[in-house]
Amino acid sequence: MIPRGLSLVGLAAAFAASAAAAEAPIRAAQWVAAGRDPVRALSVEPTECLRPPRSAEAAYAVELGRAAFRHPLLLGNQGARAGLDCESCHRNGRGNPDFAFPGLSDAPGTADVTSSVTSEHRGDGVFNPKPIPSLTDHPEARKVSRDPARPDLRNFIHGLVTEEFDGPEPPPAVMQGLAAYVRALSPAACPTRDTQPVTVAGRMSDVRRALKAANAALGRRDLPTARVMVAAARSGLGVVAERYEAPALKPEAAAIAAAAAGLGRLQNDLAAPGAARALAAWTPRLTALEARLKRKEAQSLFNPRRLAASLKAP
Repeated sequence: MIPRGLSLVGLAAAFAASAAAAEAPIRAAQWVAAGRDPVRALSVEPTECLRPPRSAEAAYAVELGRAAFRHPLLLGNQGARAGLDCESCHRNGRGNPDFAFPGLSDAPGTADVTSSVTSEHRGDGVFNPKPIPSLTDHPEARKVSRDPARPDLRNFIHGLVTEEFDGPEPPPAVMQGLAAYVRALSPAACPTRDTQPVTVAGRMSDVRRALKAANAALGRRDLPTARVMVAAARSGLGVVAERYEAPALKPEAAAIAAAAAGLGRLQNDLAAPGAARALAAWTPRLTALEARLKRKEAQSLFNPRRLAASLKAP
């Protein structure tokens, strides 16, 4: 069913625009609204307002949630196929005023959370996008209680994942982690700088943090959660890889692909003896890979000038 208010011509034009954007070198360019500066949208991001956890157990939960928040496969159906994750709408836990996706958005920074495009459960056939809220908001603006003694936030996020986006049922620790991560976002924890550049160091840090969470999950003998974390790390490598697709960067692209393949094999073998040791060995490998990539960062699409040129290319 076509969302009410969106004509056949309008829907066709929207998906044509999305298809054109999909040919851009960076997948996230698909959901940069027309009329917005895609170079800035893809080169600058809000800073993360993450309150430091008060215990090791709390830190573990937050890191699980943080990694899952940035993993497209958490959201099933069309969202996962398009590469959408929670981070797409809530960059570093804030909003995204540049977001626009065919069938989900009208004005920039909006999304229809009851769209049939992403959900068979909550699709209501009415096109009614709403402004995307920042998760780093003041308590009085929150519609769902973040009281850790109540299940409201976990239940709300569970509905978003499994019903709004038809995602698969996440492992319990991942669900608890997502709630813990959102609870840890606070306006009081915002850095002085409101924005920061998108860099290879930042993206590789996300990859290492996901793998560290995988190792912690494996230490708890929670294989399903460990596999989700390794998958999140591989997804993070994919985000880096699309910035190193230039012909002059083939060796770097090959190194990223080899790392992703290696993690893929390990993801399938996490139940094998020695898996924890093998997983821990990836931390220095990724540190070395990051150092290699940083040496060529100026030639990659992390460089805004290179990115601008690639987006203009036919």
